[in-house]
Amino acid sequence: MFTNRDLRDLIVPLFIEQFLLMFVSIADTFVVSFSSEADVSGVSLVTSFNTVLIFLFTALSSGGAVIISQYIGSKNKKAASRSAGQLLMVSTVISTIMAALILVFRTQLLRLLFGKIEADVMAACESYLLITTLSLPFLAIYDAGAALCRSVGKTNVTMNVSIVANIINVVGNCVGVFVLKMGAAGVAWPSLISRVLSAAAVTAYCFRKQNPVRYCLGDVLAWDSSLLKKVMGIALPNGVENGVHQLVKVALSSMVALFGTYQIAANGVAQSIWSLASIMGLAMAPVYTTVIGQCMGAGDIDAANLYFKKLNRITLVLSVLWNAFVFAITPLIVRYSAISPEAKELVIWLVLINNIFNGLAYPFAGSLGNGLRAAGDVKFTMTVSITLTIAARLFFSALFGLWLGWGVIGVAVGMSIDLVFRGAIFLRRLKSQKWTRFQLI
Repeated sequence: MFTNRDLRDLIVPLFIEQFLLMFVSIADTFVVSFSSEADVSGVSLVTSFNTVLIFLFTALSSGGAVIISQYIGSKNKKAASRSAGQLLMVSTVISTIMAALILVFRTQLLRLLFGKIEADVMAACESYLLITTLSLPFLAIYDAGAALCRSVGKTNVTMNVSIVANIINVVGNCVGVFVLKMGAAGVAWPSLISRVLSAAAVTAYCFRKQNPVRYCLGDVLAWDSSLLKKVMGIALPNGVENGVHQLVKVALSSMVALFGTYQIAANGVAQSIWSLASIMGLAMAPVYTTVIGQCMGAGDIDAANLYFKKLNRITLVLSVLWNAFVFAITPLIVRYSAISPEAKELVIWLVLINNIFNGLAYPFAGSLGNGLRAAGDVKFTMTVSITLTIAARLFFSALFGLWLGWGVIGVAVGMSIDLVFRGAIFLRRLKSQKWTRFQLI
Protein backbone atom coordinates (compact mmCIF):
# COMPACT_ATOMS: atom_id res chain seq x y z
CA MET A 1 0.00 0.00 0.00
CA PHE A 2 2.90 2.38 0.79
CA THR A 3 6.22 2.31 -1.03
CA ASN A 4 9.42 3.64 0.52
CA ARG A 5 8.94 6.76 -1.58
CA ASP A 6 5.38 7.17 -0.28
CA LEU A 7 6.65 6.98 3.30
CA ARG A 8 9.44 9.44 2.56
CA ASP A 9 6.94 11.86 1.00
CA LEU A 10 4.88 11.61 4.19
CA ILE A 11 7.75 11.95 6.67
CA VAL A 12 9.91 14.75 5.21
CA PRO A 13 7.16 17.44 4.95
CA LEU A 14 5.87 16.57 8.43
CA PHE A 15 9.37 16.93 9.89
CA ILE A 16 9.86 20.30 8.19
CA GLU A 17 6.44 21.46 9.40
CA GLN A 18 7.21 20.46 13.01
CA PHE A 19 10.57 22.21 12.81
CA LEU A 20 8.92 25.40 11.56
CA LEU A 21 6.32 25.29 14.35
CA MET A 22 9.09 25.04 16.92
CA PHE A 23 11.12 27.79 15.25
CA VAL A 24 8.26 30.29 15.04
CA SER A 25 7.43 29.72 18.71
CA ILE A 26 11.00 30.60 19.65
CA ALA A 27 10.89 33.60 17.29
CA ASP A 28 7.71 34.93 18.95
CA THR A 29 9.31 34.84 22.39
CA PHE A 30 12.58 36.31 21.10
CA VAL A 31 10.93 39.25 19.31
CA VAL A 32 8.57 40.20 22.15
CA SER A 33 11.53 40.15 24.56
CA PHE A 34 12.62 43.44 22.94
CA SER A 35 9.36 45.11 24.03
CA SER A 36 9.14 44.97 27.84
CA GLU A 37 9.23 42.49 30.70
CA ALA A 38 5.48 42.96 31.19
CA ASP A 39 4.81 42.03 27.55
CA VAL A 40 7.07 38.97 27.77
CA SER A 41 5.35 37.85 30.97
CA GLY A 42 1.87 38.43 29.52
CA VAL A 43 2.61 36.48 26.33
CA SER A 44 4.22 33.66 28.31
CA LEU A 45 1.30 33.31 30.73
CA VAL A 46 -1.40 33.33 28.05
CA THR A 47 0.60 30.96 25.84
CA SER A 48 0.51 28.35 28.60
CA PHE A 49 -3.30 28.57 28.58
CA ASN A 50 -3.55 28.60 24.77
CA THR A 51 -1.42 25.46 24.62
CA VAL A 52 -4.18 23.50 26.36
CA LEU A 53 -6.69 24.63 23.71
CA ILE A 54 -4.28 23.77 20.91
CA PHE A 55 -3.95 20.23 22.27
CA LEU A 56 -7.74 19.90 22.38
CA PHE A 57 -8.05 20.88 18.71
CA THR A 58 -5.20 18.52 17.86
CA ALA A 59 -7.03 15.68 19.61
CA LEU A 60 -10.20 16.46 17.65
CA SER A 61 -8.40 16.53 14.30
CA SER A 62 -6.54 13.33 15.17
CA GLY A 63 -9.87 11.58 15.77
CA GLY A 64 -11.05 12.73 12.37
CA ALA A 65 -7.80 11.65 10.71
CA VAL A 66 -8.20 8.08 12.03
CA ILE A 67 -11.75 7.74 10.68
CA ILE A 68 -10.89 9.36 7.33
CA SER A 69 -7.82 7.11 6.93
CA GLN A 70 -9.82 3.97 7.67
CA TYR A 71 -12.52 4.88 5.13
CA ILE A 72 -9.80 5.57 2.55
CA GLY A 73 -8.33 2.14 3.29
CA SER A 74 -11.73 0.53 2.78
CA LYS A 75 -12.02 2.31 -0.63
CA ASN A 76 -15.13 4.17 0.59
CA LYS A 77 -14.15 7.64 -0.63
CA LYS A 78 -17.68 8.98 -0.23
CA ALA A 79 -17.71 8.14 3.50
CA ALA A 80 -14.16 9.50 3.84
CA SER A 81 -15.28 12.80 2.28
CA ARG A 82 -18.35 12.94 4.49
CA SER A 83 -16.18 12.30 7.57
CA ALA A 84 -13.90 15.15 6.53
CA GLY A 85 -16.89 17.48 6.11
CA GLN A 86 -18.24 16.51 9.52
CA LEU A 87 -14.81 17.10 11.08
CA LEU A 88 -14.71 20.61 9.61
CA MET A 89 -18.24 21.31 10.85
CA VAL A 90 -17.75 20.11 14.42
CA SER A 91 -14.30 21.77 14.66
CA THR A 92 -15.79 25.10 13.59
CA VAL A 93 -18.75 24.84 15.98
CA ILE A 94 -16.73 23.79 19.04
CA SER A 95 -13.92 26.32 18.49
CA THR A 96 -16.37 29.18 17.88
CA ILE A 97 -18.30 28.42 21.07
CA MET A 98 -15.06 28.17 23.08
CA ALA A 99 -13.74 31.43 21.61
CA ALA A 100 -17.01 33.23 22.40
CA LEU A 101 -16.98 32.04 26.02
CA ILE A 102 -13.35 33.06 26.50
CA LEU A 103 -14.00 36.51 25.02
CA VAL A 104 -17.02 37.12 27.24
CA PHE A 105 -15.34 35.91 30.45
CA ARG A 106 -11.71 36.78 29.65
CA THR A 107 -11.22 39.14 32.61
CA GLN A 108 -12.59 36.65 35.13
CA LEU A 109 -10.62 33.85 33.48
CA LEU A 110 -7.32 35.69 33.71
CA ARG A 111 -7.90 36.56 37.38
CA LEU A 112 -8.78 32.92 38.10
CA LEU A 113 -5.69 31.57 36.31
CA PHE A 114 -3.06 34.11 37.33
CA GLY A 115 -4.44 35.85 40.42
CA LYS A 116 -3.43 39.39 41.29
CA ILE A 117 -0.55 40.03 38.91
CA GLU A 118 0.88 43.48 38.21
CA ALA A 119 -1.37 45.83 36.24
CA ASP A 120 0.94 46.13 33.20
CA VAL A 121 1.32 42.34 32.99
CA MET A 122 -2.46 41.91 33.23
CA ALA A 123 -2.92 44.48 30.46
CA ALA A 124 -0.51 42.51 28.25
CA CYS A 125 -2.37 39.28 29.09
CA GLU A 126 -5.75 40.77 28.16
CA SER A 127 -4.46 42.21 24.89
CA TYR A 128 -2.74 38.98 23.83
CA LEU A 129 -5.62 36.74 24.93
CA LEU A 130 -8.24 38.86 23.13
CA ILE A 131 -6.47 38.71 19.77
CA THR A 132 -5.28 35.09 19.92
CA THR A 133 -8.76 33.93 20.98
CA LEU A 134 -10.15 35.42 17.76
CA SER A 135 -7.78 33.10 15.90
CA LEU A 136 -8.95 29.89 17.59
CA PRO A 137 -11.72 29.00 15.08
CA PHE A 138 -9.26 29.47 12.22
CA LEU A 139 -6.72 27.26 13.99
CA ALA A 140 -9.35 24.54 14.40
CA ILE A 141 -10.39 24.87 10.75
CA TYR A 142 -6.75 24.56 9.67
CA ASP A 143 -6.28 21.46 11.87
CA ALA A 144 -9.35 19.83 10.28
CA GLY A 145 -8.00 20.49 6.78
CA ALA A 146 -4.52 19.32 7.77
CA ALA A 147 -6.03 16.06 9.07
CA LEU A 148 -7.63 15.45 5.66
CA CYS A 149 -4.43 16.30 3.78
CA ARG A 150 -2.35 13.96 5.94
CA SER A 151 -4.91 11.17 5.66
CA VAL A 152 -4.62 11.20 1.87
CA GLY A 153 -0.82 11.53 2.02
CA LYS A 154 -0.63 15.18 0.91
CA THR A 155 1.64 16.36 3.73
CA ASN A 156 3.46 18.65 1.30
CA VAL A 157 0.33 20.84 1.21
CA THR A 158 0.38 21.60 4.93
CA MET A 159 4.17 21.99 4.81
CA ASN A 160 3.96 24.66 2.09
CA VAL A 161 1.15 26.47 3.90
CA SER A 162 3.16 26.34 7.11
CA ILE A 163 6.22 27.84 5.42
CA VAL A 164 4.27 30.82 4.09
CA ALA A 165 2.33 31.29 7.34
CA ASN A 166 5.49 31.24 9.45
CA ILE A 167 7.19 33.81 7.22
CA ILE A 168 4.15 36.07 7.60
CA ASN A 169 4.18 35.50 11.35
CA VAL A 170 7.88 36.28 11.87
CA VAL A 171 7.87 39.35 9.59
CA GLY A 172 4.64 40.53 11.20
CA ASN A 173 6.13 40.15 14.68
CA CYS A 174 9.09 42.33 13.72
CA VAL A 175 6.81 45.00 12.24
CA GLY A 176 4.41 44.88 15.20
CA VAL A 177 7.13 45.16 17.86
CA PHE A 178 9.95 47.15 16.26
CA VAL A 179 8.04 49.44 13.86
CA LEU A 180 4.54 49.86 15.31
CA LYS A 181 5.64 49.46 18.97
CA MET A 182 2.48 47.47 19.79
CA GLY A 183 3.99 45.25 22.50
CA ALA A 184 2.12 42.00 23.15
CA ALA A 185 -0.47 42.89 20.50
CA GLY A 186 2.40 43.20 18.01
CA VAL A 187 3.02 39.45 18.14
CA ALA A 188 -0.67 38.53 18.50
CA TRP A 189 -1.99 40.14 15.30
CA PRO A 190 0.49 38.32 13.01
CA SER A 191 -0.59 35.03 14.62
CA LEU A 192 -4.23 35.84 13.86
CA ILE A 193 -3.45 36.86 10.27
CA SER A 194 -1.30 33.78 9.59
CA ARG A 195 -3.96 31.44 11.02
CA VAL A 196 -6.71 33.06 8.94
CA LEU A 197 -4.66 32.69 5.76
CA SER A 198 -3.62 29.11 6.65
CA ALA A 199 -7.22 28.09 7.29
CA ALA A 200 -8.35 29.68 4.02
CA ALA A 201 -5.58 28.06 1.97
CA VAL A 202 -6.03 24.54 3.35
CA THR A 203 -9.82 24.73 3.19
CA ALA A 204 -9.71 25.91 -0.43
CA TYR A 205 -7.44 22.98 -1.30
CA CYS A 206 -9.73 20.50 0.47
CA PHE A 207 -12.72 21.75 -1.56
CA ARG A 208 -10.96 21.08 -4.89
CA LYS A 209 -13.07 18.78 -7.08
CA GLN A 210 -9.96 17.03 -8.42
CA ASN A 211 -9.32 15.49 -5.00
CA PRO A 212 -10.71 11.95 -4.62
CA VAL A 213 -11.45 12.71 -0.96
CA ARG A 214 -12.56 16.30 -0.38
CA TYR A 215 -14.91 18.68 1.35
CA CYS A 216 -18.45 18.90 0.00
CA LEU A 217 -20.69 21.74 1.15
CA GLY A 218 -23.57 19.37 1.86
CA ASP A 219 -21.38 17.26 4.17
CA VAL A 220 -20.10 20.34 6.00
CA LEU A 221 -23.61 21.70 6.63
CA ALA A 222 -25.06 18.31 7.69
CA TRP A 223 -25.18 16.71 11.13
CA ASP A 224 -24.31 13.01 10.93
CA SER A 225 -24.57 11.62 14.46
CA SER A 226 -23.08 8.22 13.61
CA LEU A 227 -19.97 9.71 12.01
CA LEU A 228 -19.53 12.30 14.75
CA LYS A 229 -19.76 9.54 17.35
CA LYS A 230 -16.91 7.70 15.63
CA VAL A 231 -14.76 10.83 15.43
CA MET A 232 -15.42 11.82 19.05
CA GLY A 233 -14.81 8.23 20.15
CA ILE A 234 -11.17 8.78 19.17
CA ALA A 235 -10.95 12.48 19.98
CA LEU A 236 -12.33 12.49 23.53
CA PRO A 237 -9.96 9.88 25.04
CA ASN A 238 -7.07 11.56 23.24
CA GLY A 239 -8.17 14.94 24.59
CA VAL A 240 -8.45 13.65 28.15
CA GLU A 241 -5.00 12.08 27.85
CA ASN A 242 -3.48 15.34 26.59
CA GLY A 243 -5.27 17.31 29.31
CA VAL A 244 -3.86 15.14 32.10
CA HIS A 245 -0.41 15.37 30.55
CA GLN A 246 -0.61 19.19 30.58
CA LEU A 247 -1.76 19.26 34.20
CA VAL A 248 1.16 17.06 35.26
CA LYS A 249 3.47 19.29 33.23
CA VAL A 250 2.25 22.28 35.26
CA ALA A 251 2.80 20.31 38.48
CA LEU A 252 6.37 19.48 37.43
CA SER A 253 7.01 23.16 36.63
CA SER A 254 5.86 24.05 40.15
CA MET A 255 8.21 21.38 41.51
CA VAL A 256 11.16 22.76 39.56
CA ALA A 257 10.45 26.21 41.01
CA LEU A 258 11.49 24.81 44.41
CA PHE A 259 15.02 23.89 43.33
CA GLY A 260 16.73 27.29 43.23
CA THR A 261 17.61 29.88 40.62
CA TYR A 262 20.37 28.14 38.68
CA GLN A 263 18.40 24.89 38.39
CA ILE A 264 15.30 26.77 37.20
CA ALA A 265 17.41 28.56 34.58
CA ALA A 266 19.06 25.31 33.48
CA ASN A 267 15.69 23.59 33.22
CA GLY A 268 14.31 26.44 31.09
CA VAL A 269 17.17 26.21 28.58
CA ALA A 270 17.02 22.40 28.60
CA GLN A 271 13.29 22.41 27.86
CA SER A 272 13.88 24.49 24.73
CA ILE A 273 16.44 21.93 23.56
CA TRP A 274 14.10 19.05 24.52
CA SER A 275 11.46 20.61 22.27
CA LEU A 276 13.94 20.55 19.41
CA ALA A 277 14.79 16.91 20.17
CA SER A 278 11.10 15.89 20.16
CA ILE A 279 10.48 17.01 16.57
CA MET A 280 11.21 13.64 14.95
CA GLY A 281 8.83 11.71 17.20
CA LEU A 282 6.08 14.29 16.72
CA ALA A 283 6.54 14.20 12.94
CA MET A 284 6.26 10.40 12.82
CA ALA A 285 3.00 10.22 14.81
CA PRO A 286 0.69 11.32 11.92
CA VAL A 287 2.51 8.89 9.62
CA TYR A 288 1.39 6.00 11.84
CA THR A 289 -2.17 7.39 11.81
CA THR A 290 -2.33 7.52 8.01
CA VAL A 291 -0.59 4.22 7.27
CA ILE A 292 -2.06 2.02 10.00
CA GLY A 293 -5.48 3.65 9.64
CA GLN A 294 -5.63 2.81 5.93
CA CYS A 295 -4.42 -0.76 6.53
CA MET A 296 -7.07 -1.36 9.19
CA GLY A 297 -9.75 0.28 7.04
CA ALA A 298 -8.87 -2.21 4.30
CA GLY A 299 -9.13 -5.06 6.83
CA ASP A 300 -5.53 -6.06 6.02
CA ILE A 301 -4.09 -7.14 9.39
CA ASP A 302 -0.96 -8.57 7.77
CA ALA A 303 -0.19 -5.24 6.09
CA ALA A 304 -0.79 -3.40 9.39
CA ASN A 305 1.69 -5.70 11.16
CA LEU A 306 4.19 -5.24 8.34
CA TYR A 307 3.98 -1.46 8.47
CA PHE A 308 4.05 -1.38 12.26
CA LYS A 309 7.41 -3.15 12.14
CA LYS A 310 8.69 -1.01 9.30
CA LEU A 311 7.61 2.29 10.86
CA ASN A 312 9.03 1.23 14.23
CA ARG A 313 12.43 0.63 12.63
CA ILE A 314 12.34 3.90 10.66
CA THR A 315 11.22 5.91 13.68
CA LEU A 316 13.84 4.38 15.97
CA VAL A 317 16.72 5.00 13.54
CA LEU A 318 15.66 8.55 12.70
CA SER A 319 14.94 9.37 16.33
CA VAL A 320 18.34 8.13 17.56
CA LEU A 321 20.17 10.04 14.81
CA TRP A 322 18.20 13.24 15.42
CA ASN A 323 18.59 13.13 19.20
CA ALA A 324 22.31 12.47 18.81
CA PHE A 325 22.60 15.48 16.49
CA VAL A 326 20.69 17.73 18.90
CA PHE A 327 22.93 16.64 21.78
CA ALA A 328 26.02 17.30 19.64
CA ILE A 329 24.98 20.93 19.07
CA THR A 330 23.86 21.48 22.68
CA PRO A 331 27.27 22.82 23.86
CA LEU A 332 27.09 25.42 21.08
CA ILE A 333 23.58 26.46 22.14
CA VAL A 334 24.55 26.59 25.81
CA ARG A 335 27.66 28.64 25.10
CA TYR A 336 25.51 31.60 24.02
CA SER A 337 22.96 31.24 26.83
CA ALA A 338 23.00 33.98 29.48
CA ILE A 339 23.20 31.55 32.43
CA SER A 340 25.89 30.69 34.95
CA PRO A 341 28.66 28.13 34.21
CA GLU A 342 27.10 25.85 36.84
CA ALA A 343 23.74 26.03 35.05
CA LYS A 344 25.37 25.41 31.66
CA GLU A 345 26.94 22.19 32.92
CA LEU A 346 23.59 21.10 34.32
CA VAL A 347 21.91 21.72 30.94
CA ILE A 348 24.35 19.30 29.27
CA TRP A 349 23.42 16.54 31.75
CA LEU A 350 19.70 17.23 31.42
CA VAL A 351 19.83 17.08 27.62
CA LEU A 352 21.94 13.90 27.73
CA ILE A 353 19.40 12.12 29.97
CA ASN A 354 16.43 13.30 27.95
CA ASN A 355 17.89 12.56 24.52
CA ILE A 356 19.01 9.03 25.37
CA PHE A 357 15.52 8.03 26.44
CA ASN A 358 13.73 10.23 23.91
CA GLY A 359 15.74 8.61 21.14
CA LEU A 360 15.34 5.02 22.29
CA ALA A 361 11.97 4.96 24.09
CA TYR A 362 9.76 7.69 22.60
CA PRO A 363 9.39 5.93 19.22
CA PHE A 364 7.43 3.25 21.10
CA ALA A 365 5.95 5.38 23.90
CA GLY A 366 4.68 8.11 21.56
CA SER A 367 4.64 7.33 17.84
CA LEU A 368 3.70 3.66 18.23
CA GLY A 369 0.83 4.72 20.49
CA ASN A 370 -0.58 6.75 17.60
CA GLY A 371 -0.58 3.61 15.48
CA LEU A 372 -2.52 1.70 18.12
CA ARG A 373 -5.07 4.53 18.29
CA ALA A 374 -5.39 4.45 14.49
CA ALA A 375 -6.28 0.76 14.80
CA GLY A 376 -9.04 1.66 17.27
CA ASP A 377 -7.22 0.67 20.48
CA VAL A 378 -8.05 4.02 22.05
CA LYS A 379 -9.21 3.23 25.60
CA PHE A 380 -6.17 1.06 26.33
CA THR A 381 -3.67 3.69 25.16
CA MET A 382 -5.52 6.40 27.10
CA THR A 383 -5.61 4.34 30.30
CA VAL A 384 -1.93 3.44 30.07
CA SER A 385 -0.87 7.00 29.26
CA ILE A 386 -2.89 8.63 32.04
CA THR A 387 -1.87 6.03 34.62
CA LEU A 388 1.84 6.30 33.81
CA THR A 389 1.76 10.09 33.55
CA ILE A 390 0.62 10.18 37.17
CA ALA A 391 2.07 6.96 38.65
CA ALA A 392 5.43 7.10 36.88
CA ARG A 393 6.18 10.61 35.58
CA LEU A 394 4.81 12.53 38.57
CA PHE A 395 5.67 9.97 41.26
CA PHE A 396 9.26 9.27 40.21
CA SER A 397 9.94 12.94 39.53
CA ALA A 398 8.85 13.72 43.10
CA LEU A 399 10.76 10.72 44.46
CA PHE A 400 14.08 11.54 42.82
CA GLY A 401 13.71 15.30 42.56
CA LEU A 402 12.28 16.18 45.98
CA TRP A 403 12.64 13.29 48.40
CA LEU A 404 16.09 12.11 47.28
CA GLY A 405 17.26 15.65 46.59
CA TRP A 406 18.36 15.18 42.97
CA GLY A 407 16.63 18.38 41.86
CA VAL A 408 15.94 18.83 38.15
CA ILE A 409 18.06 15.78 37.36
CA GLY A 410 15.53 13.74 39.30
CA VAL A 411 12.65 15.24 37.32
CA ALA A 412 14.40 14.34 34.05
CA VAL A 413 14.91 10.77 35.28
CA GLY A 414 11.26 10.50 36.35
CA MET A 415 10.06 11.64 32.93
CA SER A 416 12.38 9.11 31.27
CA ILE A 417 11.05 6.24 33.40
CA ASP A 418 7.55 7.10 32.17
CA LEU A 419 8.72 6.76 28.55
CA VAL A 420 10.41 3.41 29.20
CA PHE A 421 7.37 1.89 30.92
CA ARG A 422 4.94 3.24 28.32
CA GLY A 423 7.07 2.09 25.41
CA ALA A 424 7.42 -1.42 26.87
CA ILE A 425 3.66 -1.73 27.46
CA PHE A 426 2.77 -0.51 23.96
CA LEU A 427 5.28 -2.92 22.40
CA ARG A 428 3.76 -5.78 24.35
CA ARG A 429 0.28 -4.65 23.24
CA LEU A 430 1.45 -4.64 19.63
CA LYS A 431 2.79 -8.19 19.89
CA SER A 432 -0.36 -9.43 21.64
CA GLN A 433 -2.44 -8.58 18.53
CA LYS A 434 -5.31 -7.40 20.74
CA TRP A 435 -5.37 -4.15 18.76
CA THR A 436 -6.63 -6.11 15.74
CA ARG A 437 -10.00 -6.80 17.41
CA PHE A 438 -11.36 -3.26 17.09
CA GLN A 439 -13.62 -2.06 14.31
CA LEU A 440 -14.20 1.67 13.91
CA ILE A 441 -16.09 1.78 10.61
